[in-house]
Amino acid sequence: MQRFCVVFFLFLLSLCFCLCKASVSYDHKAIIINGQRRILISGSIHYPRSTPEMWPDLIKKAKEGGLDVIQTYVFWNGHEPEPGKYYFEDRYDLVKFIKLIKEAGLYAHLRIGPYACAEWNFGGFPVWLKYVPGISFRTDNAPFKAAMEKFTRHIVYKMKFEGLYENQGGPIILSQIENEYGPMEYELGDPARAYSKWAANMAVGLKTGVPWIMCKQDDAPDPTINTCNGFYCDYFTPNKYYKPKMWTEAWSGWFTEFGGAVPYRPAEDLAFSVAKFIQTGGSFINYYMYHGGTNFGRTAGGPFIATSYDYDAPLDEFGLKREAKWGHLKDLHRAIKLCEPVLVSGDPSVISLGHYQKAYVYKNKTGGCAAFLANDDKSAFAKVNFQDKHYNLPPWSVSILPDCKNTVFNTARVGAQTTVMQMTREPTGFAWQSYNDETEYYDDNTFGTVGLLEQLNVTRDASDYLWYMTDVKIDANERFLVRGEQPTFTALSAGHALHVFINGQLSGTVYGSLENPKITFNGVVNLRAGLNKISLLSIAVGLPNIGPHFETWNAGVLGPVMLSGLNEGRRDLSWQKWSYKVGLKGEILSLHSLSGSSSVEWVQGSYVAQKQPLTWYKATFDAPSGDEPLALDMNSMGKGQVWVNGQSIGRYWPAYKAKGNCSTCSYAGYYDEKKCLSNCGEASQRWYHVPRSWLNPRGNLLVVFEELGGIPYGISLVKREVYSVCADIYEWQPSLLSYQAQVSGKATKPLRPKAHLSCSPGRNVSSVKFASYGTPEGGCGSFQQGHCHAKNSYDVFNKICVGQESCAVAVSPEVFKGDPCPSVLKKLSVEVICS
Repeated sequence: MQRFCVVFFLFLLSLCFCLCKASVSYDHKAIIINGQRRILISGSIHYPRSTPEMWPDLIKKAKEGGLDVIQTYVFWNGHEPEPGKYYFEDRYDLVKFIKLIKEAGLYAHLRIGPYACAEWNFGGFPVWLKYVPGISFRTDNAPFKAAMEKFTRHIVYKMKFEGLYENQGGPIILSQIENEYGPMEYELGDPARAYSKWAANMAVGLKTGVPWIMCKQDDAPDPTINTCNGFYCDYFTPNKYYKPKMWTEAWSGWFTEFGGAVPYRPAEDLAFSVAKFIQTGGSFINYYMYHGGTNFGRTAGGPFIATSYDYDAPLDEFGLKREAKWGHLKDLHRAIKLCEPVLVSGDPSVISLGHYQKAYVYKNKTGGCAAFLANDDKSAFAKVNFQDKHYNLPPWSVSILPDCKNTVFNTARVGAQTTVMQMTREPTGFAWQSYNDETEYYDDNTFGTVGLLEQLNVTRDASDYLWYMTDVKIDANERFLVRGEQPTFTALSAGHALHVFINGQLSGTVYGSLENPKITFNGVVNLRAGLNKISLLSIAVGLPNIGPHFETWNAGVLGPVMLSGLNEGRRDLSWQKWSYKVGLKGEILSLHSLSGSSSVEWVQGSYVAQKQPLTWYKATFDAPSGDEPLALDMNSMGKGQVWVNGQSIGRYWPAYKAKGNCSTCSYAGYYDEKKCLSNCGEASQRWYHVPRSWLNPRGNLLVVFEELGGIPYGISLVKREVYSVCADIYEWQPSLLSYQAQVSGKATKPLRPKAHLSCSPGRNVSSVKFASYGTPEGGCGSFQQGHCHAKNSYDVFNKICVGQESCAVAVSPEVFKGDPCPSVLKKLSVEVICS
């Protein structure tokens, strides 16, 4: 008996051990976790694009929004800034980030790459990698494969050591090797195909215990899973039947570039694309981005990628909910989860309901049924008959029926509230001091050589700035001097921006764009008889992050550099002696830091420089009260960089006005990054995020370096706050709450949808800006009464909502004391002010 008890105890112990050790696999339908197929909703949050203090709140809001998984790239250049020297602290504390995901009860998807792209500087590769002898990026190249494998192994072993894979009790259920390599493979041919196979086999050989994926890689070898990236992926099919249909990047919007209009993607279209993916058998969806964040420092790539990486994500750059997108997707996720038991049981049957309309019907062996009714028509409503019941489908929409009877969600009917944000200026201004940098600064690091040098080979990306300096002798008998004319100076550059100084004076500036980074300066310059100093300040605006062999791309003044209009005709300056200096004097003196700022004599008061190029400014300020996110309004400045307490906020460039077509945008119809744009004719980016965790209660140092010449007194510190909250809901609009009440038997009569309004914590509804039950028109911020309007609409909201942090009002005639227009489909539109 005693022996039996011991054996039984050991059996129970082993059973407990087996139950604690999780397993992750996959089949045709889904990722399988501990033997259970899962429909997984994921979102990208990149840890270096926010601060560790922001991570818990971002993860909490992601979970609240219905996410199961947090996805992130691993940023090689942040973790290995020098060969063999690793960094995992502060914003690069990957282990802490993954553990916070675990604490929140979510899973993690680690995209090791280690190539990231991500509009990140050099695609995430460290610049030193470019100078490894014999290297060629992302192909069948021994030096590159050795470096890539070493870093990949380092990350995997670090995750294993910390017990972060799912089979160790950690949250990581998926990993990615390489990134969007299919287009590269197509262009580079056999060496690329050999490389992709090697990369997949190398990753699988690391035995992480979780599946590996390769996105945009149609020939991903078993057992890696090929996945889709894009605005729409319902068309996608894995390369083997036994692999699940996964969408690793559902683009929530698009990135902002300096000089470009700001893209946004309507919530209705994003929800439509996700519902279409799920209805066609998709089981894993990741929003890229769920929180985009900020390209702090010089991490933005491109080139010309803005400091903001907001991406029109459900959580905005500052970590606040972007309503209605966040709430609309939350409702979508809840509807999908109601269907999950049936969705993972088999493939759908597809029924034609019309020319552009289809039903996707899922059933399981226990009698469960779920249906997706799709209307792909871009302009017309469709009334369809499904299982002897009529359904009215808005254009470009999907209705979700978790029981094949009741509609709980339609992608084009937004029930979530919409918020209008504002930037509130702090009343206290800055007392500025200024310091003028030098155009002819020579020290022990200055060197000279004959000819023009490529910029990155000189700077190794230690600075955005490289000085090209030379002398030009002008004879007194030059005809242009006698005639009072001036010669023309021409300089060709591989990019990205160029300031031309003649004898210490700015003669002009030229800059490129993301589409065409190469530039040519061609302008009249003021030369005098005798020796003239020509100083060219070449500026990089982020290194390339995409394309074949981008390690070979150039920057800087490569020539020719010419003077025209001389007695001799043209003089080629390209092959005379040039002096080179990396960085600015202020950079070398570390004027952005607390210690460096005291190393020079600053001027103040009425002597502070304004509208002068190459000027440093500094001021001190106290942290504002409250906990609202903060930003700097840099709209009065030209181009440069900004720091707070030595921490780099990033590059600013409000002088580069946004080009594009910012016409009215409809959610219906296929979306691309040029369809829905804002900020045309304005600065591409005006506001620059200042994390509160970087501030002290008193005496914070703000330092600005201005290249072109701006007005520092126009800079202000602002709070990002909710100004107003809107709801725009049709009567009889699909409602999850109504459905749940009906299936639970708690509803004795049909339940009406409600307008839910909620201000930020600690703020209440102070007034009703607009309210109309009937046929109101317009959108949040611009509502107008229609031909039908319940006269007491304002009274209802004044009574129920004013003075409250949140409130809810049913969309029904009873609430508004009668039907203002019987037999007309009505809706409720309301906007309230929060204060």
